[in-house]
Amino acid sequence: MKTINLGLVLLLISSITISAQHRGNYNEITSDISRQNILSSGNAKIYNPTVQQQINQTLYPSNVLTVDVKALQNASATTYTAIFNLSQIGPSAEKTNQLMKERIDSIKYRLNAKGITQKNIAIDVISFIPIYEVEVTKKLFSKTYTEVPKGFELQQNIHIQFTKTNQFESILEACAQSEVYNLVKVDYYIDNIQEVYKNLQDELLKLIDEKKNYYQALGFDMATYDIAIADDKYCYFPKDFYQSYQAYNSVSVEALDKNKGITTAKKQTSYYYQPLTYENYDVVINPSILEPVVQIGMNIKLVFTPKPKEKKETPKIETKIDHKYYIISPNGTIDVKELNTKK
Repeated sequence: MKTINLGLVLLLISSITISAQHRGNYNEITSDISRQNILSSGNAKIYNPTVQQQINQTLYPSNVLTVDVKALQNASATTYTAIFNLSQIGPSAEKTNQLMKERIDSIKYRLNAKGITQKNIAIDVISFIPIYEVEVTKKLFSKTYTEVPKGFELQQNIHIQFTKTNQFESILEACAQSEVYNLVKVDYYIDNIQEVYKNLQDELLKLIDEKKNYYQALGFDMATYDIAIADDKYCYFPKDFYQSYQAYNSVSVEALDKNKGITTAKKQTSYYYQPLTYENYDVVINPSILEPVVQIGMNIKLVFTPKPKEKKETPKIETKIDHKYYIISPNGTIDVKELNTKK
């Protein structure tokens, strides 16, 4: 009976494992697809209700025209710089510096054999401080605790520049052989970034002309509109887009073999590169990528509002009024005089 139960348990575990392999560990970050991404409607299931909402959204006409275009370019780095941290302790300043120099010289020698020369390596001294320990001195009726120098600690960063991603494996190997394991970061550099921005501008101008011609074909006279503009550009590096997840399995199979209770296994945290997706962009240059890249983008937004109609001035009609006054004499005669208002 125990054999049958164990077989059933293993069968269930195998089916769960196969399911996880088909959809990958990445899906474990979000909720189950049956609970989050599927919406029931009648007898059919609608996949991704957000898309359905976008398709069926209500449009509101307006005489204000908007041209909002976005472009993205995936650019491979021209050079890379890997930074490793080294820490060395020794009994004296001279000995500490000597031990550090031997480790760095060993790295340089191994890298030179891989085609990375001295001009591609730079040393950055971080700190050089003494190390103190507490020394206890016993006396007849008391003890004294005194800090005394016991050695020195030297920290340096080694900057290694390379041009091809496959060289990084050799760099890691050379550093590990010299007992250097602390990789601080890897920086990406592009020499021709202005050319990338110029290329994006040209692509956006083409899109703007196409959109203006589209409005023109619909009957809008673009010459009768005032224009307002806003633009933006940005540059993102691979370090900005690494995300983490934990492995799906968390139960130890060994516990089942020993007929013991379930043992929770430690989940390993893994990382993966998740670049910007393309659904919000009108044009993407070099969309298919194999390795992490630098993503450079540019947005331009134009708003066309109708020019205010010129008001026609009503011509003024001047009315000439003759001003007269009357003088009545005591004997009853009336004398008419004209009042001259011009000076």
